[in-house]
Amino acid sequence: MQTKEERKKQYKQETYISAFEPGTLIPGILIAFLVGAVCMNIIGKLGTTPNTSLLGAIVAMLVARIPLNACLKYCNLERQNLLQTIASAAGFSAANCGFIAVAMLFLMGEASSILMMGIGCMIGTSVSIYIIGRIYDSAIFPAQGAWPPGVATATAIQAGDEGGKKGRRLLEGLVVGVVGSYFKLPVAGIGIVFIADIIAMTGLGIGLILRGYSEQLFGFNMGASNIPSGVMIGAGMVALVQSIITVLRGHKSASAQKMEITVSQDSAKKSLALALGLFVGGAAIVGALTGIFTQMPLGMSVLWVLWAGFSSAVAMVLVGMAAMHSGWFPAFAITTIFMTLGILMGFPALPVAILTGYVSSVGPCFADMGYDLKTGWILRGKGADPAREIQGRKEQVKLEMLGGIIGILVVLMFANMYLSQDIMPPISYTFAAAAQAGANPSLLRELLLWAIPGAIIQIIFGTKMVGVLFATGLLLNNPIYGIGVLLAVVVRLIFGTEFMEVRDSGLIAGDGLYGFFSNLIRSMLM
Repeated sequence: MQTKEERKKQYKQETYISAFEPGTLIPGILIAFLVGAVCMNIIGKLGTTPNTSLLGAIVAMLVARIPLNACLKYCNLERQNLLQTIASAAGFSAANCGFIAVAMLFLMGEASSILMMGIGCMIGTSVSIYIIGRIYDSAIFPAQGAWPPGVATATAIQAGDEGGKKGRRLLEGLVVGVVGSYFKLPVAGIGIVFIADIIAMTGLGIGLILRGYSEQLFGFNMGASNIPSGVMIGAGMVALVQSIITVLRGHKSASAQKMEITVSQDSAKKSLALALGLFVGGAAIVGALTGIFTQMPLGMSVLWVLWAGFSSAVAMVLVGMAAMHSGWFPAFAITTIFMTLGILMGFPALPVAILTGYVSSVGPCFADMGYDLKTGWILRGKGADPAREIQGRKEQVKLEMLGGIIGILVVLMFANMYLSQDIMPPISYTFAAAAQAGANPSLLRELLLWAIPGAIIQIIFGTKMVGVLFATGLLLNNPIYGIGVLLAVVVRLIFGTEFMEVRDSGLIAGDGLYGFFSNLIRSMLM
């Protein structure tokens, strides 16, 4: 008979773990429902988005340490990754994809459309997860990309398992991250700088500072203007073209030659085309379910479907690229841009709201799946065994898809309870007000004017996404974060990254965990 240590060793060496084995699926579903409900509560009361990847990782590591024979199998790091994946997906989809959309309709007095909007969010979320599963580790979204939160989660899981020097370094980073977050210092941004592309992070930091101190620097509040949105439109459109060129060139590009990628350029091209087709088809279904086509003539209804599909595909790519390079995903900012352009096209209020909810559902879980796949890629040996990597990736996608659907179901189950108490995400108020405001021709001219500098910056720095991240900084009001990012850039240039290895992930993890639990406690006390 095997001893406990022998069984533990056997479990740790397991590979090709199925997503649907009962020991992973059942606890995964239970955790997903719990995390989805908690994250919905937090964003409804505080407007923040908790880092569910790290939360899922901590839960998985704690389960592995329960002194019961049935829990020994969770000592396997890949199984921990699978539990973390489904928990993370449920939290992101509930907080960012479903609740925001249904709350917006509630505020507009369109509660009868909430159920159908929930189905639309399921479609958008599911398509985005399916596509990142197909296109991850291609020239456009390589596994060797930064994906900072994914690195932090993998490092936390490995350090928790190995202990020793790596464990001590992680603990040091965790402590500093928690303390720094308590004092509202930008510790997560500092950690990300030592993982992500330094030029891209510099662009983000400058944007954050210009937006945060715009009144002192320029004499007006940039956040109250349309400058950030215009810059994002210009940078985003150029980034889209650059992404298409990258996919078309595929392995011929210099960056691709240096990387061992498992998704060919032909497959990536087909996946992007498939994404556009699926999003257009999903938009047609959502439009039919919500009955918005009765409010528009045939030509405008066709235009709405095409615009919703195109907007979703572009938003998915832009959010994913920003997430990969910086760990930030400006999903709501990018959704606002496509919503604004939809308003300028003359769509009525409810079709604009349905468009907004549909587009907003595609980016968050795409980014989250990228983070989780990065975690899995590291834990599976960084692609050393391609067959194992591809199989493990498929299992993760299955659970991410399930977690995303569970998150939306949680929203539909508890939406009335929260909405009746006036508990809803703050961004929903913004979306609802904008959808009902109507078109303003002068707005289009202003957006196009400021699109020019955004496009120029993105062209100058190429595929490093500096223009998009600079625009992201302009869209966010967090100057202290910008200062922290730029100071970290200077430190990295002077001292390098070696002294921060593992500690950088600890900073991100500490900041994320403190933010989650402090927000949870605050939301329960409100």
